Amino acid sequence: MSSENPVKDAAVYASPWLARSGAVESDGPDAGVAAHYGDPVREQRQLAAGSAVVDLSHHGVIEIEGADRLSWLDSMSTQSLARLAPAESAEALILDPNGRIEHDMRVLDDGVSLWLLVEGSEAASLAAWLDRMRFMMRVEVRDRTSDFATLGSFADAATLAGMVPIASPHGVPLVWSDPWPDVVAGGWQYAQGEHPGAEFAYREVLVERSALAESDAPAAGVLALEALRVAAWRPRFAREVDERSIPHELDWMRSAVHLNKGCYRGQETVAKVHNLGHPPRRLVMLHLDGSDSILPQPGDEVVLGDRAVGAVTSAVRHHELGSIALAVVKRTLDSTATLTVQTSDGPVAAAQEVIVPASAGATVAAPRLPRLGATTRPSRPGA
Repeated sequence: MSSENPVKDAAVYASPWLARSGAVESDGPDAGVAAHYGDPVREQRQLAAGSAVVDLSHHGVIEIEGADRLSWLDSMSTQSLARLAPAESAEALILDPNGRIEHDMRVLDDGVSLWLLVEGSEAASLAAWLDRMRFMMRVEVRDRTSDFATLGSFADAATLAGMVPIASPHGVPLVWSDPWPDVVAGGWQYAQGEHPGAEFAYREVLVERSALAESDAPAAGVLALEALRVAAWRPRFAREVDERSIPHELDWMRSAVHLNKGCYRGQETVAKVHNLGHPPRRLVMLHLDGSDSILPQPGDEVVLGDRAVGAVTSAVRHHELGSIALAVVKRTLDSTATLTVQTSDGPVAAAQEVIVPASAGATVAAPRLPRLGATTRPSRPGA
């Protein structure tokens, strides 16, 4: 385990990019970096075009070194990582024994070390848990948040290399490419029809933290990234996950779960819900009535009539779609129902767009067993 993590306490971390002109600090899980630099809509367009980067230096970075690093993490996570090639990207989850999500990891190997990019609040606890799970395996776990900062962009890798000094401690540039545009090998997509994530060509890179203040790369705030993420139906650990979340509810089987790999903690729940059951909740996009300029906050209640049916997890203003949100709702909720979000400033009408359908799961038709004690009489000839 390693040196002091500068972003462990988000209340005291402040990125050097907050000194840039127009910077307005974000809050919640993104405290410590800029929400925007004075023009969120313009920044959103620039980010989508690949001409700006987002300061994610409040995120955490974990390095795992050692000959057993890939097979070891493979054995504990939802993703097949044993054959991950240098410079190849993946996403994996750590589940509890009941299949609930405990950690999300953006995974990159450079041929010597495995790099995990995580939410800042998760780095210390995940690194400590991984360190306890080493046993006799040839691995070493280090929290490297004090040494490396994360930046996000939609630029291609070559363009990014000209914008920021990408770290390459072992000769391979540390560039993580989001697998969200496609269903990964062994994955499963519950969303039906055309998927907006197909255009989500997002990347994260690591730079040496000491070089962050010196960078003059064009910047967009985290509000811009959040708007593009929500429009792509992309779940985020710090927003969409609560203590009950399982991957199926968020359509995270698409990028972070391999259904045909070996055993790992929580696999029984993953298989049972996918093959025989249904997730109890489902992710939806809400198109919000923007006439009163009220934007809901994460946690605001979603209601049908006077009945609570879910909660908002993320809400943004998109430069093309207007006010939109992600919400987790009850599986059995009528997908055509017009909903209301109860905010501190008043109710906001919301129309649903289905992401995870109510029919998600139950992919294997289970045979019906006769009731205990029931007998089946042979049919009579000619009956």
